[in-house]
Amino acid sequence: MNDEIQHEIQAPAIVFPGQAADPAGAHRTAYDLLARRAPKEALDVLEPALEVDPGNYGLRSLRAWAYLLRAQLQRADTELRGLADENPSDDWVRHALARSLERQSRYADALPHARLAAAMTGDPEHETTVLRIERRLAERTGTLDQLR
Repeated sequence: MNDEIQHEIQAPAIVFPGQAADPAGAHRTAYDLLARRAPKEALDVLEPALEVDPGNYGLRSLRAWAYLLRAQLQRADTELRGLADENPSDDWVRHALARSLERQSRYADALPHARLAAAMTGDPEHETTVLRIERRLAERTGTLDQLR
């Protein structure tokens, strides 16, 4: 019996000249790259498309995701705040903003966004995020009073 571990190797997405400037094509390609955990390459596709269509909500969301994957948390925070202002009911944006702030140890700032995302979706992952942030905030402050 062969107990070797098999690893799947995936080639990066092919980006043809001019494709990156097309917002729809850039969205598909960048999403694929982010799903494969290739945020630098996704940003290389997104930036030219955002020059063509700077207000494109979908492309900006993907850029925020790329920033999060690269741990460029200030950039992610700025992008996500703009998206949240534009569409306050986007639960992914709220959750991503909470996670970005949490990763910066800004628990008091993260908590309202985490709570809102959890209330909007009922997603167990979002609820776990709320509990984790509440615990970290309580550990930092030594009290539960700030959680109310």
